[in-house]
Amino acid sequence: MHGKHHLLWRFAILTLCFAVPAGAAEKVYVYNWTEYIPQSVLEQFTKETGIEVVYSTYDSNETMYAKLKLVSGDGYDLAVPSTYYVNKMGREGMLLPLDHTLLPQMQDLDPTLLDRPFDPDNTYSIPYMWGSTGIGINTAEIPADAITSWADLWKPEFKGRLLLQDDMREVFHMALTMKGYSANTRDQKEIETAYQLLRDLMPNVLLFNSDSPRLPYLAGEVSIGMIWNGEAWMAQQENPSISYVYPREGAAFWVDSFVIPKGARNVKNAHAFINFMLRPDVAKACVEENGYATPVLSALPLLDEEVRTSPIIFPDAQIVNNGEFQTDVGEALPIYQQYWERLRTGQ
Repeated sequence: MHGKHHLLWRFAILTLCFAVPAGAAEKVYVYNWTEYIPQSVLEQFTKETGIEVVYSTYDSNETMYAKLKLVSGDGYDLAVPSTYYVNKMGREGMLLPLDHTLLPQMQDLDPTLLDRPFDPDNTYSIPYMWGSTGIGINTAEIPADAITSWADLWKPEFKGRLLLQDDMREVFHMALTMKGYSANTRDQKEIETAYQLLRDLMPNVLLFNSDSPRLPYLAGEVSIGMIWNGEAWMAQQENPSISYVYPREGAAFWVDSFVIPKGARNVKNAHAFINFMLRPDVAKACVEENGYATPVLSALPLLDEEVRTSPIIFPDAQIVNNGEFQTDVGEALPIYQQYWERLRTGQ
């Protein structure tokens, strides 16, 4: 009997302890890709504003979307979807319109990345970083000049050696581009043709990874495959043999943007966080740690020469024009999902 009372008593004290500080500190709940904002930047934000960042991560747009669908009230204050998901979530009423008067730093943004078809007038989203998906090679294992195209990944000598991103749209992007189709096609026949091509690639695939795809390269598990440019950049800092190739058929390009989900509880703090992230000094820190390009134009002159001139981070216009930015595929999304499921389960 005594034990039970004792437990209840301890529980009451614990509850009291937790009850007091809950409302004390201002918070912002950020849901973001793995390793996408330097810890130092989060700490600086808290130091300057007194707002604590509660930070959680995901490794795919699909995971983020499913989680936000489940959490209606009391959810995250910020998420960072890629282009086509901004459009989808906006259309489905999952996002709050932004208050541009709380985002004065917007004036520093590259106009070519604003007012895009996926979010006219930037009603719901503000670009955070943009980048590409191309080919990663460990040149200690594979001669650098041997790989120039997506088609090279299908070579029989790479059986059981490839890494693919765990990202449905990017994997299909590669196959559709090889077939000369738009990577944003909604045509079922074209999607099916891409699926057949990807089925032929599966014997070469060792693993799917979008969490930190550079790690299998650095660990020597894989020496060739898909990779994001920023992950290739970070890998190269640790191992100079890792190199990045823009495939001649065209790389996949994407923009990741800040959005405020419908269930946000700290909307003011979310705006404060976005505005902070658009400051040139903060954008510089993010580029130099992550190896992705920033839309904040005033940050560019601050970058180290090595970073500013890196073709991995800042491809020239010709490479960008040769590639394709992902957009929303609307009602065709379930078609992609169905073929992706079949590809992953080996059917």
